[in-house]
Amino acid sequence: MSTFEPPSETLADVVLVDYGLGNLRSATRGLERAGASVEITDDPASFAAADGVVLPGVGAFREGMENAGPLREALTDHADAGRPLFGICLGMQMLLTTSEEADHEGEGEVTGLDLVPGTNVRFDVDRKVPHMGWNELEVTRDHPLVEGVNGEYAYFVHSYYAEPDDPDAVVATADYGADFPAVVANEAGNVFGTQFHPEKSGETGLRILRNFVEYCADE
Repeated sequence: MSTFEPPSETLADVVLVDYGLGNLRSATRGLERAGASVEITDDPASFAAADGVVLPGVGAFREGMENAGPLREALTDHADAGRPLFGICLGMQMLLTTSEEADHEGEGEVTGLDLVPGTNVRFDVDRKVPHMGWNELEVTRDHPLVEGVNGEYAYFVHSYYAEPDDPDAVVATADYGADFPAVVANEAGNVFGTQFHPEKSGETGLRILRNFVEYCADE
């Protein structure tokens, strides 16, 4: 039985960015359970009225950046204004500068949003790719997003992981033969992402989403 108690009222208005690659239905359901009013949109004009923006994502880095290309300036402006921007899975990888994935696929370099400087690298060849399953989160520094989740388990599906230029950008790690970043954030703390899917991570994921909604409400 779930021990998660959804709030009795809406805490924050959140935009879920629809750029063709997001897991929108389950992300919406999770955010609503966490206390958000959710608008699914590809209209950048909606970002300014929202308390926070969520950039979901499933798929390839190049396709993600190409699809989200028309929204790049609006996403960057939102982040530069100090407002909350939350990337999930591919959405988190898109927060970085580059990814090895494009080179691996023979597609050349693709530029990400560069809001958390760094690159996305492929797991070593001696590990099964993609990495799929539940892994324990080890929180490495304080951030509102990870309050109360140290030692809990989250669900991952990915072949690449973030490698920020600044080690302090890593908020939490998980282990897949070696530690890799599971949660990252920019220096200001308002741009952050999870490599795992909180909307598929049970009670742990709901806690993450609730932390995000409360962070949006406080900003």
